[in-house]
Amino acid sequence: MLLVPLFSLVALWVVTAGVTIGDSLRLRTYNTLWSTLRQPADTLIVELQAERLSSARYIGSRARSARAEMTVQRQRTNAARDRVRTLALSDSSRGATTPTMRSQVDEMLAGLGRLDEIRAEIDEGEPDRLRVIETYNLVSDSIYRMHYSLALIDDIPIYQQSRVVISLGYAKELLTREQALEAGAAASGAMTEEERKLFTQLVGNRRFLIDQALPELDPGLRQIHVNLITTPLYQRLRLQEEAIIAGRRLSPSSQRLWQTTSDGFAQSSQKAQTQAGSFLTERAAPIADSILWRAVLVGGFGLLAVVASILLSLRFGSRLARELAGLRQAALDLANVRLPSLLDRLRKGEDVDVATEAPPIRTPGETAEIQDVGTAFSTVQQTAVEAAIGQARLQRGVGQVFLNLARRSQTLLHRQRTQLHNMQRHATEPDVLEELFRLDHLTTRMRRHAEGLIILSGAAPGRAWRRPVPMYDVVRGAAAEVEDYVRVNVMPMEEHGLDGSAVADVIHLIAELIENATIFSPPHTSVSVRGELVGTGFVVEIEDRGLGMTAERLAELNERLANPPEFDIADTDRMGLFVVARLAARRDVKVTLRPSPYGGTTAIVLIPSTLMVYPKDADLARLTAQEVTPEDIILAPLTRGTENEERPGEEGS
Repeated sequence: MLLVPLFSLVALWVVTAGVTIGDSLRLRTYNTLWSTLRQPADTLIVELQAERLSSARYIGSRARSARAEMTVQRQRTNAARDRVRTLALSDSSRGATTPTMRSQVDEMLAGLGRLDEIRAEIDEGEPDRLRVIETYNLVSDSIYRMHYSLALIDDIPIYQQSRVVISLGYAKELLTREQALEAGAAASGAMTEEERKLFTQLVGNRRFLIDQALPELDPGLRQIHVNLITTPLYQRLRLQEEAIIAGRRLSPSSQRLWQTTSDGFAQSSQKAQTQAGSFLTERAAPIADSILWRAVLVGGFGLLAVVASILLSLRFGSRLARELAGLRQAALDLANVRLPSLLDRLRKGEDVDVATEAPPIRTPGETAEIQDVGTAFSTVQQTAVEAAIGQARLQRGVGQVFLNLARRSQTLLHRQRTQLHNMQRHATEPDVLEELFRLDHLTTRMRRHAEGLIILSGAAPGRAWRRPVPMYDVVRGAAAEVEDYVRVNVMPMEEHGLDGSAVADVIHLIAELIENATIFSPPHTSVSVRGELVGTGFVVEIEDRGLGMTAERLAELNERLANPPEFDIADTDRMGLFVVARLAARRDVKVTLRPSPYGGTTAIVLIPSTLMVYPKDADLARLTAQEVTPEDIILAPLTRGTENEERPGEEGS
């Protein structure tokens, strides 16, 4: 919240200072550009104009004196060209120019190579006079394009004035082109119609440039050029231009007058150009210093404002951070400590006072918004605690409903089994006895489901044994409580006993696993149950030949069996899994599911050594026989299940 405006302020300061200082530095490069590019290029333009004029005279007359004049002028032009090339490629020049400027400088240097080509054509024969003049014009145009590229910064007055001065210099270039055309025509005797059209265009363009540039000049620079065009010399030049445009042939005296007039005005224009360039160069340094000092002052005050803003923001930010840290710690304490502890106590059935267990969250500091957030957290805390208490009460109520219904069903089922046993003793018809056995088996299964409700409610079933029971009988009793018991093959086991207090829970646990094995396997397959003694206790393996489960599903079920979750009333499809997990946790029994080699699932039940009894010789069978008769555990061919439960009204009922 604080960094965004700070970064924006710093960025604004950097941009403002950078732009201002950049303008100052660009103005300071004006002197470098003038000394390494502008001034040498102006000198080269003057020499090119003179060479163009001498070349036009030579082509028109082919006189030896004209050739000698042209040769001397070429030497001067070559010297000026070499100086321009050397300075333009120097480190100072390259460092002061931008990539756009450097591309124009390179184009200008490439254009200078055309001089050698046109000179060779002049020396070899009879080139077209107009083409020669236009070739020189192209070389001059490349130099002026370079001049304009050095004045691309439109928002600085010194550069604006520099572009206007360059335009006036180009007007002088157009005048020298007029001179070249007239000199060639005078040497040859006449001006062609095409040359006259070009002469007319040059005159019009030159006058237009002067008229357009003068109003844009500063008063000091404007006066220099106004004094130039208001002289009688310039007025005489205009009259002579109009005479040439009209097609009147000039007499030798008029030609000499034209040459004198045009040369005089060209020299005056060049002097004005040099004076204007020096004037701009002198103005650039003070303006640059002024901009730089202004940038330093503005940047300094801006930097002070940025530093002050940062310090204030850090102060307010640290205070907000402390208050938010306190609020965060209070919220974490609520989420990770207080609410879990409260929910654990509610699961244990303890009474909880909302005002004591969920006091309002108090946050340090005086920020109103953070105080409001703390109040909102307190409201959320109180609502969450009240909802948790209501949920716990609802679960306890549902558990009591389960327990009451199961206890009532258990009592009725106990009475029903007692009556069935009496009927079985008095029955003589085999068919009737078989039906009674089936009804007895159905009652046994109903009793197991009733015990499942008792286990889910958190209570213990009523069945109990005072003495140990052999594991073989325990497993057969579990198989007897399954509907499809005929598919269950219980393999012989060693005569090790299970502590009587755990018999009921282990029978129920194994019965749930066997029933799952029969339900989730094809009806024509069998379910194998085997058991053996291991180093840490007794293992019972229940293996089916069904379709099996994916690795992810097995991992999920094993996690639930190892860490029993809270029973969800809406998740009744996995009630047997909840019952197994509860019983395993109560007796410290480990239940693990893994893939079977036959494609199904194998359930491994590891009963700890603390629940096992290892009597010597046949003491286990003898002691058990005193407590439970064989038909009380298993009745062949129909199993009735374990029956030696405590009678209602006695301990554990």
